[in-house]
Amino acid sequence: MPKVGFREFYAVSRVLAHGQLLRYSRGERGYTARFEAQLADKIGVDHVLTVNSGTNALITALAAAGIGPGDEVLVPAYTWVATALAPLAVGAVPVLVNIDESLTIDPLDIERQITPYTKAILPVHMLNLVCDMDAIMDIAKRHNLLVIEDACQGVGVRYKDRRVGSIGDLGAFSFNHFKNVTSGEGGAVLTKDERYFVRARMYHDPGSFMRGHDRSNEPLFSGMNFRVSELTGAVLHAQLSRLDPLLERMRVRHSIIAEAFENLDHCRLSPHNDPENAVALSVIFDTPEQAKAFAETRGAERLIDTDRHVFTNWEAVLSKRSFNPKMNPHDWAHRTIEYNAEDYARTLDILSRTCRVALGAQFPVPVMRYRKKVLNKAVSACGKEARLAAA
Repeated sequence: MPKVGFREFYAVSRVLAHGQLLRYSRGERGYTARFEAQLADKIGVDHVLTVNSGTNALITALAAAGIGPGDEVLVPAYTWVATALAPLAVGAVPVLVNIDESLTIDPLDIERQITPYTKAILPVHMLNLVCDMDAIMDIAKRHNLLVIEDACQGVGVRYKDRRVGSIGDLGAFSFNHFKNVTSGEGGAVLTKDERYFVRARMYHDPGSFMRGHDRSNEPLFSGMNFRVSELTGAVLHAQLSRLDPLLERMRVRHSIIAEAFENLDHCRLSPHNDPENAVALSVIFDTPEQAKAFAETRGAERLIDTDRHVFTNWEAVLSKRSFNPKMNPHDWAHRTIEYNAEDYARTLDILSRTCRVALGAQFPVPVMRYRKKVLNKAVSACGKEARLAAA
């Protein structure tokens, strides 16, 4: 989690002193507009639209892309539940896809899940780990599918020579309390496409057409109110300068902590789709029992135990219920979509044997070098116990 301090306090104080809390009150001079312009330049997109949550960023992106009733959207079986809920919010149906050992959506399983009704892929850059975007974009091109990147947990992270969120047709960020940039709550939609941006702006603010914005001949349609206030924009503007230093600290600590898991016969680092830019680390064990034992170590967490990130805990999705029976997207689907645990046994197996390891970006490097020794001792003990049990 990034640091919050004087910069944020000063920016919010200026907004309060000005007395105009609406994001539009100061136009292009406002904090929110300046944040959007600077974020667009940093990420490498033409347009950024700030919204009030990562969930609503996903919903807005889907609506901007025209995803709706009867459409199928491919979603990984390991992600925060909002990724699967977002298609339902626009009347589409999420189709779950297995992950691979990188903890991101498996391109091979994407191919298996595509039907004539598939309209979009929603890859998720989980835990600052990047998807295999080259493979995903190739699949999307061959099958004429949209790609909407859920980069809510990977704000600013690089995939090869690009930043996540800039690779697909649209991207979504979250600025929740636990993200790389935070305003407590908040999100953003990113795109290089002018029409998608116009539609996103229209969807996120029912009054946007009255504020002098050019609609670029896009017919007006009804939308929601996902706007942020200028207070949120002020915090985000202050936070943005901290992003790259934070990621660089994580990259340095990754190289340190990774040494704790070298030359072990019962576990290994999880594969990464761009090792040179890795800013997150996880470890996969031979057995779930070893992972469970290692998860007792401070700073380690077994992923099968992370509540609503695992599809088996998504009651709101698995139940196929809506707030009103007549508004259930599954009734509009072209076929019956099932969510059977046995179809995702590989995902559950990987999660049961994998532990995330915190990189401690807030701690000095000497502390993390000591931490490496602690982790090595703990992970070696897990292997020793397993060998004794086998004997």
